[in-house]
Amino acid sequence: MIDVPAGAIARVAAESVGGFRLAALPPLALYVHLPWCVRKCPYCDFNSHEARGALPEDDYVAALIADLESALPHVWGRRVQSVFFGGGTPSLFSARAIDRLLAALRARLPLEPDAEVTLEANPGTFEADKFREFRAAGVNRLSIGVQSFDPKHLRALGRIHDEREAQRAVEIAHAHFDNFNLDLMYALPEQTVADAERDVGAALAARAPHLSFYHLAIEPNTVFFTRPPPLPDEDSSAEIGDLVERRLLAAGYEHYETSAYARPGAACRHNLNYWRFGDYLGIGAGAHAKISSADRIVREARARTPSEYMQRVAAGTHIVERRELARRDLPLEFMMNALRLAEGFPVSMFSERTGLPIVAAERALAQAEARALLERDHERIRPTALGRRYLNDLLALFLPA
Repeated sequence: MIDVPAGAIARVAAESVGGFRLAALPPLALYVHLPWCVRKCPYCDFNSHEARGALPEDDYVAALIADLESALPHVWGRRVQSVFFGGGTPSLFSARAIDRLLAALRARLPLEPDAEVTLEANPGTFEADKFREFRAAGVNRLSIGVQSFDPKHLRALGRIHDEREAQRAVEIAHAHFDNFNLDLMYALPEQTVADAERDVGAALAARAPHLSFYHLAIEPNTVFFTRPPPLPDEDSSAEIGDLVERRLLAAGYEHYETSAYARPGAACRHNLNYWRFGDYLGIGAGAHAKISSADRIVREARARTPSEYMQRVAAGTHIVERRELARRDLPLEFMMNALRLAEGFPVSMFSERTGLPIVAAERALAQAEARALLERDHERIRPTALGRRYLNDLLALFLPA
């Protein structure tokens, strides 16, 4: 990404992807960023901001609708396959606000009748009536940020909820939603294999159609980066990761993506669109987008802080970064997504989504195959179990020369 002078929009194409035309545009999803949370967690490097006082809900929703309006020329007439309200803690917003946003979307772009509409929610913000209203507004999937069912680890992670509120959130989700996800983390501060075993057991007992288990990573610009907690060593973390996979596979979940497990038919369609190098329009503070046209693929980002974002939307300057993907970067851009999937991708999808022939990635593919990091035939390319474990090493092979 490039920095843009204040008040200007960057239109950058340092190296054109020219020389191709996509036969058809990929599926389109919508991401809506609702950036406020009750308290910033010490491990979190997302664009989230502690709510101080009442949320400027009406003003922010108006800015989101104006942002969507300004993007219409780039996606006009395209059908939206899925919607994801992410944050922050989107469940801090009222059902009225979510209903208003979905109505604005339906009035401007065709939304598939069976579109997956996900709302991120955290225990501690769950009220049965409110979530019934979210469902009535059109939300049909929840992603619940549980992180752990262990009170000791919840405290270490700085979560605002306890294990009882986590269980209550699961009960409310079951009452109003057929499909929901639980987000959990492992390799937590001072977590033992026995601790992880209990967390996995609690997650399985919750009977969620979808489970996400993320390895805790220490990211820059977080409290944990400044004051690192005592974490399990590499061998213990790997043992916990193996435990998670073994238990969930035995319980009938499919490990379909690096951190995601799903019952049959419950894989997250919104995220699958990311991994398959589909398009997505991102609106809201700090939101990113990837939009294809017949002869180019463009990435862009909005102003990061909520106040600046709302001011810039009013001035028409909210897109602060924009770049056209260079032809030489497309193999890595595609593989960074598609090789997260256990099933990999059909060979034809590479050309469909990048406009390049598969031979453009042949050298890296041959090296990865020789190192047993992926396997392929004339129909499909997929990472091996070794390639999934050492995904960064696999992806490094696709870096531009």
